[in-house]
Amino acid sequence: MPRNGRGTLAPKGAARVFASLGDETRLRLIVRLCEYGPLSITRLTAGSRVTRQAVTKHLRVMERAGLVRGMRRGRENVWQLEAYRLEQAQRYIGLISARWKHAIERLRTRAAN
Repeated sequence: MPRNGRGTLAPKGAARVFASLGDETRLRLIVRLCEYGPLSITRLTAGSRVTRQAVTKHLRVMERAGLVRGMRRGRENVWQLEAYRLEQAQRYIGLISARWKHAIERLRTRAAN
């Protein structure tokens, strides 16, 4: 995925991550992976109304965004979170936030003059 020199996602990569996180089911899957670590499809669907096929589809979307990675363990495919991608997204949000704060300060300064 594209990155800039500071370890922050480039806009195209950030858009994929944020689009991937823009779904309630995918957010729930991310939370489960954060809480429990690598999980199989069976464990990810336990207690959910979402089918295994739907969960697999959501995981593939997140895999293309670089948020999760699937790996074989015996006869199962186990999915794990790629935490560095969330960290990159967090830095991207921080960058945007800092720019907004700077813009607001400039506006306040101009309004005060």
